[in-house]
Amino acid sequence: MRAVLFHRHGGIEELKLEEVPTPAPGPGDVQVRVAACALNHLDLWVRRGIPGAKLPLPHVTGADVAGTVAAVGAGVRHVKPGDAVVLNPGCSCGHCRDCLTGRDNYCRTYGLLGEIRWGGLAEYVVAPAANAVPAPAGVAPVTLAAVPTTYLTAWQMLFDRGRLRPGETVLVLAAGAGVGVAAIQLCKLGGATVIAAASTDAKLTRAAAEGADHLVNYATQDLVAEVRRLTGKRGVDFVFEHTGAATWPQSILCAARGGRIATCGATSGYDARTDLRYVFSKQLTIIGSTMGAKGRLFDLVALLTAGRIRPVIDRTMPLAEAATAQRLLEERQVFGKVVLEP
Repeated sequence: MRAVLFHRHGGIEELKLEEVPTPAPGPGDVQVRVAACALNHLDLWVRRGIPGAKLPLPHVTGADVAGTVAAVGAGVRHVKPGDAVVLNPGCSCGHCRDCLTGRDNYCRTYGLLGEIRWGGLAEYVVAPAANAVPAPAGVAPVTLAAVPTTYLTAWQMLFDRGRLRPGETVLVLAAGAGVGVAAIQLCKLGGATVIAAASTDAKLTRAAAEGADHLVNYATQDLVAEVRRLTGKRGVDFVFEHTGAATWPQSILCAARGGRIATCGATSGYDARTDLRYVFSKQLTIIGSTMGAKGRLFDLVALLTAGRIRPVIDRTMPLAEAATAQRLLEERQVFGKVVLEP
């Protein structure tokens, strides 16, 4: 099969389209012919190299996959060759207390397709059969592939961990990113008011089209001052944070007394400055969050089928242009998702 892989960590120049052996499914696995694979910042981090993580090389990234089951391993009965599926990216041991109580993303072995095992930037991918969710009829693979990582992450941050309530005000940072777009849609689904923050007016215009109530360009405006103005100096109930060091101090200042800040990432750096005086004097809650429970993808697919969420696809590109696609993501030239097709 053809796959986009790297033999050593580094820049996009390390990505190569090569012919490699097609992986065969082991017991409890499915082999999926990839129809679409969406990119995430995870692809960039894994390719550059994550400190402390030792990854067997060469490696293929790609967490979000939609396609057709091509073969199944021993013991797999709930899916069969020919079934259209979307893959849950999360992989865990499947037998610990967390896995068996629906908290598989808390498992000590938890990781994603394309992170701890070969992913979907290829013509075929092998994944645990438990990760295969039936694809709804009439939904294109490109659309399905844009759902798992971003919507699972945003759902857990807002609802499972953040306990978002109707009527609350949420600041969504980097509102043009895939997870930012998902957050806007889910906030509106939950009855919240959204302040969308992004670095360009073009991204903010598109954020407004997704339902954002207020817009802040943090490249040209003072984010904290604008949030205070929009909230009558109160601040927001909830900060949806995933950009890290560059915005963390402002996130703390933007939160109202008793507010919550949920974070799932650190795209601008992990060594963020925290002024603890504001944390305790404002009685803030800081919430860490990673992905979401495996079963949540069924809920999200149902919402997609009902038209209540709608992934935004910035562009689709052929697998052979994976390096260009990752460069666009690195340069923040994307609103929503980039999806690759073999």
